[in-house]
Amino acid sequence: TGGHTTEILRLLSCLSESYSPRHYILADSDKMSEVKIRSFEEKRSETLSSSQFTLHRIPRSREVRQSWTSSVVTTLYSMLYSFPLTYKLKPDLILCNGPGTCVPVCISALLLRLLGIKRTIIVYVESICRVETLSLSGKILYYFSDYFIVQWPDLKEKYPKSVYLGRIV
Repeated sequence: TGGHTTEILRLLSCLSESYSPRHYILADSDKMSEVKIRSFEEKRSETLSSSQFTLHRIPRSREVRQSWTSSVVTTLYSMLYSFPLTYKLKPDLILCNGPGTCVPVCISALLLRLLGIKRTIIVYVESICRVETLSLSGKILYYFSDYFIVQWPDLKEKYPKSVYLGRIV
């Protein structure tokens, strides 16, 4: 929501039209991001010939300040929705940047990989505001993503698997 959506749309603005169709997965309670995405895609369609996208909603896996214990339950609940969606879409690439919604989606993609159904590349971009420590999503997906991008050199030092590209959003 909010800042995460702004960051991911900045990243998407640099991608060619070959990354189409795009499937956005939002928390069911997130109204602000839908408006931003639709505006972004409308502007994109003015310059690119084929701008195809869809919006999909899953239950929010974790609310801000939600306890870790109850987050496990709500994330599992979110997985019940994200696995069939990920199976249906069978994405080639998942590009995510930190909201809790990305965790069940990425885990679903990993399950598809383990089952031999589809190999999806997972690219996680840690938020620009994470200067010294990783977000909770980052701490989880650091171990499972194919590419883990940080935007601060201190994070690269702490997390050697990460890729430091400087500020990209």
